[in-house]
Amino acid sequence: MGHPEMTRERLTLYDTTLRDGQQTQGVQFSTAEKVQIARALDALGVDYIEGGWPGANPTDSAFFDAAPETRARMTAFGMTKRAGRSAENDDVLAAVLNAGTPSVCLVGKTHVFHVTEALGITNDENLDNIAASIAHITAKGREAIFDAEHFFDGYKADPAYATACLQAALDAGARWVVLCDTNGGTLPHEVGEITAAVIAAGIPGDKLGIHTHNDADCAVAASLAAVDAGARQIQGTLNGLGERCGNANLTALIPTLLLKEPYASRFETGITVEALQGLTRTSRMLDDILNRVPLRQAAYVGASAFAHKAGLHASAILKNPATYEHIDPGLVGNTRIIPMSNQAGQSNLRSRLADAGLSVAADDPALPRILDLIKTREDEGYSYDTAQASFEILARAELGQLPEYFEVKRYKVTVERRKNKYDRMVSLSEAVVVVKVDGEKRLSVSESLDSEGNDRGPVNALAKALAKDLGQYSAILDDMRLVDFKVRITQGGTEAVTRVIIDSEDGRGRRWSTVGVSANIVDASFEALLDAIRWKLIRDVGA
Repeated sequence: MGHPEMTRERLTLYDTTLRDGQQTQGVQFSTAEKVQIARALDALGVDYIEGGWPGANPTDSAFFDAAPETRARMTAFGMTKRAGRSAENDDVLAAVLNAGTPSVCLVGKTHVFHVTEALGITNDENLDNIAASIAHITAKGREAIFDAEHFFDGYKADPAYATACLQAALDAGARWVVLCDTNGGTLPHEVGEITAAVIAAGIPGDKLGIHTHNDADCAVAASLAAVDAGARQIQGTLNGLGERCGNANLTALIPTLLLKEPYASRFETGITVEALQGLTRTSRMLDDILNRVPLRQAAYVGASAFAHKAGLHASAILKNPATYEHIDPGLVGNTRIIPMSNQAGQSNLRSRLADAGLSVAADDPALPRILDLIKTREDEGYSYDTAQASFEILARAELGQLPEYFEVKRYKVTVERRKNKYDRMVSLSEAVVVVKVDGEKRLSVSESLDSEGNDRGPVNALAKALAKDLGQYSAILDDMRLVDFKVRITQGGTEAVTRVIIDSEDGRGRRWSTVGVSANIVDASFEALLDAIRWKLIRDVGA
């Protein structure tokens, strides 16, 4: 007779990308971007979306006016009332309530040092501020959440007072009280021990949350330690955005909770298996909004998270992926990569060719030629480790399987400095490209100006000119765009060699990298650009 299935406890996921994440240096979301991110978070399955601090800035206020309907509980953030006034007459608190969200999260002091030094009030006055603010929120029919700022430092200084702050919020009707490691320096074992002590002191674990920062690079581990100790709400951000070193990274926490033991067996969340498969796409969507290159080494969702460069590893992966992979990359929407470099052996090569749809026998004489060519070209400055699409183009050419969709006859790029109508000196890049396609020569000319009249540079002009008139292939390239452009000088002095790596993306969410090398940066860029277009055509037209 089988054992009944163990009932799993519910873990609540609280996202603060739109509030705490927006405090990242250099990050400022527009209202439209916040709406887009909120929809993606809701599709992912988080339980709470903290939309911002209404009244603190125009964008946050505008977001709550435009916030989409979500399954997740939309939450407005603010602070407990100020001393010397009632909660009903605090205009900052009123602005938070006016956002009309079903949940409200208020931050308040729990460290005696901050109460006396930052607020300049007594400990009892601070307790009254917490209680009165939470009571006011619940009296308005809203769910109240209390973020206990500097809690772990406060607990170390005065455990009784820090705990009393939590109890004051709970007694006033708070649904959740959240332990915040505001400075991000508390180590995971301390977080676990203090969380357990708080529960032992009478604070229910099913009303307790954790909010960690990553200043000691321990935010994810500390969050898990709090869960182990009994906390049942986790706060974090997509891609670990946040002030200073960031917050606990939900793109690492979510798959850990769903796929790793003991969490997978003990807990359930609002994240479905299907939603988890969209995690990598959601992570990269956020980076795209921020115009940032995704971190290749990011756990689970990084482009290198399942990359196997060493020949020994690649050989084992071919036999059984579990030899060097802790999960199936498809579970989080990522893919396995066998990079090609001068360290590669034939195991790597054949696996990478198979991934590209090229079946090559183990005794094919092209294999050692391709390996030798890779090593020679990397000596010249190429990097196929980071440019997988260019590797595929090289291999196809050596195998005689590279279609000649078009032929570039010549090209020219000019960069001009001139005055605009406002009498300011501006740049203008212009490219001329002559190609032979469909049996005839075609000449295309393009400028690099965007819709606002800003110059986007010679590579942009080349890309526009090349894709402008490629006959039957032009429409296929309409959804292709360049998302990153990296330049490195591989040799110094007067004979410097320039390596250019271009990252491209299309409307299907595919992203690929290509490389070009030359003493001339424009030539190197054009080589990488040609590889990018050829790779796209191979995928969408066929070889």
